[in-house]
Amino acid sequence: MENRAPGTPPRGPRRRDRRGRGMRGPGVLPRTPGRPETRTARERFDDLVLAVVTEVDARWADRLGVVEYAVEDTPDLPDDWDPTTVPLGSAVRGTGGAPSRVVVFRRPIEHRAETRSDLDAIVLTVVVEQVADLLNVEPHVIDPRYDAD
Repeated sequence: MENRAPGTPPRGPRRRDRRGRGMRGPGVLPRTPGRPETRTARERFDDLVLAVVTEVDARWADRLGVVEYAVEDTPDLPDDWDPTTVPLGSAVRGTGGAPSRVVVFRRPIEHRAETRSDLDAIVLTVVVEQVADLLNVEPHVIDPRYDAD
């Protein structure tokens, strides 16, 4: 006979985790073991930047020359940096044999975007502004979708 207080459920195998939140583990089993079936936020951001860069670079490749594009999590800020601003991207002109480089900073951009469309717009704005800086033209010349606001 089990020794328990009246009104308490019988003990047995637990059907849920101890905090009652349901099953643990992935919602979808991966096809390849060790590789998640769904893409991470970082991979989706990289894909977004790649789509924008491919489109812009295809239109301006003849004037841009060789440009390396990169995504970094956060910018390295010097100690004397103004804390009220954080760069969303950077452009460095190539010298000699080194190509020009455009870097997009993922975390500051994701922090400012409330929706997926905001994220798309901010990434487009950052890439267009950096390419415009390399070419010394106004950003709206690079892409007519550019909106300074």
